[in-house]
This record gives sequence, structure tokens and C-alpha cells, in this order.
Amino acid sequence: MHALDWLVAAAYLGGVVGFGTWLGRRQRGATDYFLGRRDLPWWAVLVSVVATETSALTVISVPGIGFHGDLTFLQLPIGYTFGRIGVAWLLLPGYFRGEITTAYEVLGRRWGAPARRAASAVFLLTRALATAVRLFAGAIPLAVITGWSYPASILAVAAATVVYTYVGGLRAVVWVDVLQWSIYMLAGAAALAAAIHLAPGGLALAAEAGKLRVFDWRISLTAPYTFGTAVLGGAFLSAASHGTDHLIVQRLLATRSIGAARAALIGSGVVVACEFTLFLLVGVAIWAAVPGLRGAAGDEVFPGFVAAHLPPLLRGLVLAGILAAAMGSTASALNSLASATTHDYYAPLRRETDEGRLLRAGRLFTLAWAAVLVVGALLFRSRETPVVIVALSVASLTYGALLGTFALARVARVRGRDAILALVAGSLLMTVVVFAAPLAGALGHPAWLDALARLAWLWYVPVGMLVTMAIGLGSSLAGSTGVRANRRTAEAGHGA
Repeated sequence: MHALDWLVAAAYLGGVVGFGTWLGRRQRGATDYFLGRRDLPWWAVLVSVVATETSALTVISVPGIGFHGDLTFLQLPIGYTFGRIGVAWLLLPGYFRGEITTAYEVLGRRWGAPARRAASAVFLLTRALATAVRLFAGAIPLAVITGWSYPASILAVAAATVVYTYVGGLRAVVWVDVLQWSIYMLAGAAALAAAIHLAPGGLALAAEAGKLRVFDWRISLTAPYTFGTAVLGGAFLSAASHGTDHLIVQRLLATRSIGAARAALIGSGVVVACEFTLFLLVGVAIWAAVPGLRGAAGDEVFPGFVAAHLPPLLRGLVLAGILAAAMGSTASALNSLASATTHDYYAPLRRETDEGRLLRAGRLFTLAWAAVLVVGALLFRSRETPVVIVALSVASLTYGALLGTFALARVARVRGRDAILALVAGSLLMTVVVFAAPLAGALGHPAWLDALARLAWLWYVPVGMLVTMAIGLGSSLAGSTGVRANRRTAEAGHGA
């Protein structure tokens, strides 16, 4: 890398850490730290939602999808928008009744503390795994462009992120997200312009090769980016991630009203579609501009192009954008993990209500979760599948089960133990579905496991939701039947 590139990246990194730390001044309690005093503007929350759900995965993996495929990935945000609309009118009202601090408090009000803690535990486990993958994703381009090792790149991203997250809390995370999202969108636009400039005839060659196709009208359960699968699967995935994942719900709770939360939530679907379009086109343009990269792994396409074909200063800007994406996703996860740990476990178990002590506990949990994420990222080594798909598949282990549990909360006869059983059993069964391919290899390829292995990953959430609801309703029905049978037996005995 040229000295100018290092200068740009270092200046950006120092500026972000300083800005985030400055925003964290005068933190007085846990509400300040985890919910930004509930007065963040809707448009800033909108950008933070987008930065949180896409981040490094978009910058790294989505260009690779466009490079090796076409634009059919864009059918996904159509479903995202439908899912967000459903959350805005079905789930958000429950979050704005009273002073809710985490998404799982709603389940606690319905069934008590055990249900709340069970749902929160599922969130903590899944979010930690998915964020470790995201942190590793952020290290890929940093390592390729700078020549650093993966462990050094992971530690660099994590260390810079922890500083402003520890001090500034959610307010710092949201406002830094706004800055960082702007930087990596600018970097993406610059990379697109450079790739089109290098491509003979611009995107004409890509168009002739069918790489600008957006819609795939086939009907298939195994191809992920057909219209029906992408829209339906995207809707369920978005409903689960934006309605039951505290990573996103936490931001919505930090807005000033339910109207502001709805504007941020639904508007984010439109912005995500624009973001995906930009980075898919980056991949398509690189395909046309640099034929020599066509044998590269998808996640290495964009970093390889940046390192070899962008001039100094512009390369530094893109590196800053990649750092922004990686830091944004990590910061968001750290704060939400610490929030759920503090409010769903520490506060109720210790019966702690003092805002100052909860703030101190939250900061300690931030450091603890940072260590967990770094270890997870250092252990992750998979390079066969784009990291965006790996992260979403990991999240899908429990997204369907969580969405199904929230749906069961609306059924009056379902008891708390039915809900907990359904949540745990649904998550375990989805583990079999998500990891069907390696399980099939280990067990000699039984036909039913091979069939599950071919299921497109976008069906994981709908299947998980249906399985969870079936288990919960079945347990409730069995319990009711048993109660009636016992009552009849008792009445018969009394009559005798």
C-alpha cells in the first residue's frame, strides 16, 4: 500500500474513535448507554439499522455474488420490505407499551421470567456466532489489502471498535454508523466508477452475458434466488431479524415514538435495496473489467480488485470504507449483546435497579463479549461459502424459532412451558436442517438428509417458524387434553 492509503485509513480510524468517544461523554445510566435516552432521530436510526444488518458482509460478499452470478439477489429486498411492514404493524406496538428495554421483555410479560431468559439466551448464542463470522469477514479485505495476517486484522478491527463502544454506548454506535455507512457507500460508488472505467465497453459485455438479469421466475425449493423463494424467504427473514432480534429492536426502541420507529424500519428496506444494487453492480463491473479474477473466491474478488487496480488515495478511501463496515457491525453487536445480558439476566437476577450500577455492569459485559467475538472470529476458517450466506444461515438457526415463539405469544391457550419447549426444540431441529450437508456426509448420505441439504437457505426461517409453532401448539393441546382427562378421572372417582 502507498503511504497516502495508510494516511487516509489512519486518519479515518482515529477520527471515528475520537468522535465515538466524544459522543459518550456524560453517560449517566443504563438507559443512556443502551437506548440513547430514547430520543434518537428516525433517519439516524434508519441508517444505523441498514449499517447493522449489512455492513462488512455487503462490502465483501455481495460484489462476489454479482461477480460470479447476476443481479437476482435483488429480489431479496423486495421480501425484506414486506417483512418490515408486517413487523411495523404487528410487533412494534407491543414494544412501545411501557418502558421495554429488550425485545424479550415482551415474552416475559406474557409468560414470565423463564421465557424471557430462554429467548434472550437463544439471541445471545446466535448473535455471538453470527457476529464472529462478520468480524472475520471484515478481516478478509484488510488482510488482502494490507498484507497483515488474519489474526492481526481481526484484533485491529476489534480494538478500535471496543474503544468507542465501551465509552459511548448506543448513541455513539448509531451516530458513528451514520458516518461509517456514508463512507462505505462513497467507497462503493468510487470502486464502481473505477471498474466501469477499466471495463471495455462499460457494462455492455456483462449485459450480453446475462449478468444484469434481476428476476428469476422459476419455481424451486433448492435455488435461493428465484422470485418466490427470495420474496417469501426474504419477508420471513426480515420479520424475524427486525422483529425478534434485539440487535435491530434495540435501535427501534431508541426512537422518540412508534411512528418514528415505523419510518426507520420500513425506510431501511428501501435503502438496503439501493445498497445491494450498488455492490452487486461493483461485482458485475469487476467481472467485465478484470477477467483474470474469474477464478478467485467470491469474498476475495472485491479486495483483490482494490489492492491491484485502484490508485493510491482511492485505495485508502475504500480501505476506510471496509474498516467502517467491519467496525459498524461489531459495535452494534457488542452493545446489543451487553444490553440483553444486563437487562435480561444481571438486573433481574441481582434485583438491581440503580442506573449507575447497571451502566458499569453493561460496560463490563461489553468487554467480555468483545473477547468472545474475537475468539470466535479467530477460530472461523471457512472460505468455501460467501460469508454473507454463512452469517445469515447461522442466524437462521434460531430466527424461525424466535419468530414462531413471538407468534405463539398471541395464542391465549399456549403456556410458558409450551413456548420454551417449542423455542428449544425448534432451534435444535433447525440445527439439523442448516447443517444437513455435513451430517449427511457423516451418516452415509441418507435420502432425507440429502433432501434437506438441498433446501435453499432462504427457506430456513419459514420452516423454523412453522416447526416451532407446531411444537408449541401440539404441547398446549396435549397439556389441555391431559388436564381434561385428569379432571374426568377425578370426577368419576368422586362420584364413585
